[in-house]
Amino acid sequence: MDDRLFRNAMGNFATGVTVIATETNRGAHGMTANAFMSQSLDPKLIIISLKKDAHMLTKIKESGQFSVNILSEEQKELSMVFAGQLKSESEFKFDYLDGKPVIPGALAQVACTVKSEYVEGDHSIFIGQVTDVHLEDGEPLIFSKGKYRSLENPVTASYS
Repeated sequence: MDDRLFRNAMGNFATGVTVIATETNRGAHGMTANAFMSQSLDPKLIIISLKKDAHMLTKIKESGQFSVNILSEEQKELSMVFAGQLKSESEFKFDYLDGKPVIPGALAQVACTVKSEYVEGDHSIFIGQVTDVHLEDGEPLIFSKGKYRSLENPVTASYS
């Protein structure tokens, strides 16, 4: 199967956009990612997946902790900075939640310690034990078919 065909098929799944962040003795670091999901409510666990050549992989292994920051539609440029698509004029200032660096103004900041790591294919999968969460109001930044998107007419739904 052709790699491009597979990537295009997976690109049809719309996702939110996150910045994964961690801190080592060399400072705080962030990386844009959309390979994130919740895994368990009891205990509270999430999953992130990082490519084996991502610089963030060694940083999370070193620190043993990370945050997942779900970006708002107003944070598209910030997403592009952490994806290496835009250069920032100034050094980014992280906030902190439970001692982990987080993105100010993110819709959700989820602080985690690494519970487990699994290597599958060309990615490492980290299971994160959630240690704290902070929420903000707003609409999410969406990514689908290789483009940033936003919700035009959000529908209010109630789930039990």
